[in-house]
Amino acid sequence: MHLALGLLLSAGIGVSLGLIGGGGSIITVPVLVYVLGVPAHEAISMSLAVVGGTALLGSYLHHRRGAVAWKTGTLFAVSGIASAFLGSKLTRHVSSPVLLLIFAGLMLVVAGIMLVRKDPGDEEARRPPSPARSVAAGLCVGFLTGFLGVGGGFLIVPALVLFGGLTMKEAIGTSLFVIAVNCAAGIAGHLSEGNADWRLTIMVSAMAILGALGGTALSHRFHPRWLRRIFAWFVVAVAIYLIAKNYAAVM
Repeated sequence: MHLALGLLLSAGIGVSLGLIGGGGSIITVPVLVYVLGVPAHEAISMSLAVVGGTALLGSYLHHRRGAVAWKTGTLFAVSGIASAFLGSKLTRHVSSPVLLLIFAGLMLVVAGIMLVRKDPGDEEARRPPSPARSVAAGLCVGFLTGFLGVGGGFLIVPALVLFGGLTMKEAIGTSLFVIAVNCAAGIAGHLSEGNADWRLTIMVSAMAILGALGGTALSHRFHPRWLRRIFAWFVVAVAIYLIAKNYAAVM
């Protein structure tokens, strides 16, 4: 029963990525921990594989439509590799309740951004690129990816628009490439740390990828603003559950 529910929710993670270009990866760790019974630290490394694999496929699909800026994406990705590896090494030094409370806080930040963010059009004027700020943003996102096992698309997309000089359409496709690279670096750091259930990881990844394909196919039928709002409130609910579940253990 738990496995079936976990796989169904994994498909939902992919659907979210396909429909609104992000957000779904933020619930991967809670699904692994509270539905599939995976220990928190192990769930981080498994989440990196799930998110990275789904993002890699997404970046390829966007590349086929000419919506990946490889030069800018490589700058972001390379700057985040070292910090993602460092973040993955620090995860083991934080207790599971504290780790999940930090994760809940990040979820609230993500939900807030999703609720207030506007949808600039693809034709909006390009901003002049800022390589220094791009590197700084890449370092920050890479650390979050390795430490908490999240893709960080909610930070990468606006950073690519503001600092990389990309349109929103280009930023979404390019961010998936950056996420895939950061996740690979994070996985490298976690490999020597624990005993991830790679069979379960493959199953969850496969469902997320199928969901992403379905979400991409359906994306033109739904208004992304309303989809993002609904998902954001779901993320808030999960974050509140995580806080209620782990606050007493920390205090």
